[in-house]
Amino acid sequence: MSDDATAFVPGHVTGFFSAHPAADPAVAGSRGAGLTLSHGVTVTVEPAQETTVTLDGEAVEMPPVADVLAALGATAAVDAESDLPLGAGFGVSGAMALGTALAANAVFSRGRSENELVTLAHVAEVRAGTGLGDVVAQARGGMPIRVEPGAPAHGRMDGVPARPEIEYVAFGGLSTADVLSGDTTALTAAGEAALEELRAEPTLDRFVAESRRFARDAGLLTDRVEAAIDDVRAAGGDGAMAMLGETVFAVGTGLSDAGYDPERCRVHPAGATLRSE
Repeated sequence: MSDDATAFVPGHVTGFFSAHPAADPAVAGSRGAGLTLSHGVTVTVEPAQETTVTLDGEAVEMPPVADVLAALGATAAVDAESDLPLGAGFGVSGAMALGTALAANAVFSRGRSENELVTLAHVAEVRAGTGLGDVVAQARGGMPIRVEPGAPAHGRMDGVPARPEIEYVAFGGLSTADVLSGDTTALTAAGEAALEELRAEPTLDRFVAESRRFARDAGLLTDRVEAAIDDVRAAGGDGAMAMLGETVFAVGTGLSDAGYDPERCRVHPAGATLRSE
């Protein structure tokens, strides 16, 4: 057992998805596509007498993190720091779960493989209703395409070979649990159609176009998001909505050119990893 360990997990923006529930949370998940971000979550785990979880210095309730620690038989202080807002479509809860799995495995010498740890985090997210595909995407990095749903033993991944600069503006959050617990028929149909188009033409431009179309067809666009996307396109750029949050992302300087004051980052070239000591 070591004193502590730290993992970095990239943020993840889903452009479009289809929901695939199952009785086994390792089999459940989503198909779709997104992009991982150089802005992410840094998670430090150290042994403690009781489990505590903080995000940017504030105590938070994070059921997926508690679930991961329980699965590893660990009691720990989990301290997360992030550039990204919680609940705005950046996969922060998934990042905290995956970062906790990687770091706790190292601290407590549990000897689990990467796929086993990704599975623990994925299962914890699905059980909590906070995500279906963030964890597997964050484990991969780049611009992941989730071809088949589920944890590594069940899912199948591909990717768009591009690493663009990204801008984003977060206006607010949407409840992932509320959306996923409702009728997802139209959402899933739109996601399946978008995935078919992207797999036929796996390019950055096609990803953004299909993401934009998905938000409209799935009925998830809010007025502020729609207005911002229209502004980006009017300025000669392209953008879409982050799932699930009231957030707009754009390629290159699309939001800046449209007069917004966005955050700027890049697509992250790799997946989640332990930081070297």
